[in-house]
Amino acid sequence: MQLKQSLIALSIIVGLSACTQSEAPTTEQSNTVAAQQMSSEGTIIITEENFTHAETARNFRNWTALGANKQFAMMRGLPPRGKDAPTVQMNDDTLYGVAIVKAVNGKVTFSIPQTDNYMAVQVVTERGHGQHYVVEDGKYDVEVESGYAFLIYRSGTENGIDAAVAGLEKVNVADFNFGTDYQVQPYNYDEVEQWVQKYTTEVNNMSKFTYTFPRTSDLVTDLHQWNLENAAGWGGASPEAFVGNKYSNSPKMKADVCYTTTFEDPENEFFTSITAYDSAKYLIPEVNSISSHTWDKNADGTVTISFNCGDSAMNNIDTQGQDFTFTTRHYGVNPKIIEASDDPIIAGVKAK
Repeated sequence: MQLKQSLIALSIIVGLSACTQSEAPTTEQSNTVAAQQMSSEGTIIITEENFTHAETARNFRNWTALGANKQFAMMRGLPPRGKDAPTVQMNDDTLYGVAIVKAVNGKVTFSIPQTDNYMAVQVVTERGHGQHYVVEDGKYDVEVESGYAFLIYRSGTENGIDAAVAGLEKVNVADFNFGTDYQVQPYNYDEVEQWVQKYTTEVNNMSKFTYTFPRTSDLVTDLHQWNLENAAGWGGASPEAFVGNKYSNSPKMKADVCYTTTFEDPENEFFTSITAYDSAKYLIPEVNSISSHTWDKNADGTVTISFNCGDSAMNNIDTQGQDFTFTTRHYGVNPKIIEASDDPIIAGVKAK
């Protein structure tokens, strides 16, 4: 039911795909499944070692149900709030377009059209790695370490929703080798959700959490950290100076407390944003993000963001009575933010 609601909320012009957990894996997926231990119910047993594959499979499943393995699943509005969203912790600063594609000779092909707004493509493997993140116009033919890949187009809303939609409409879908034979991996997805909740609770209880998003499997040096990143923020991009992004989460914060943070403008290449989420890392109804495209600055050039401090407060985000965490996103991250030991926006938070 939630996925059908997502279809309406996202205004995706695609057909639904009838995939179930019981379907047999394709040839490209069979090696992955064969290496896993199966339960008596015929589902893959989830472990710390395969959790990122399971969480990625859940996102492939959600977007396959929205038709992304057959057509370009394009958002015409901001993401749905709550668990109607097909992916955890979606950003509120760009519209999404998604295609699930099949590799040919180990590569996938796509292109970025010329637009007047921000547009990027991230190539996510079946292990959840954003193996590539590109922002320049042009056609790409890139290697991937899995049989299928998840292409995330991000179209910036800095010139308005209509301009963001127009950018997505210019994407040449003829470049995609759609994964029409992709079959949902045989996990128990209720169990996947339990693992996600466990890891997300751990992240929420930390004083700070910064994402690393290693691009390929061989770059994972801390499996637990990698599992936390997938649970709390699946699909994020790796920090790369002036190209990729850096993300950090605040600790859990109270709805009945006024918080402020004041910081120097990070001066990222594209933009900076601050977005509030509920305890499950989903967008909160009637709560929008604040970004460097829209924020007001102080007289000295610094920026103050307020949380639940009233309509007259500088750049106030009202979380509608919900406890929350917030995420900072540095798009085209400035090297000084990469090198900083603490995110300056989160480090500056004070309760008033």
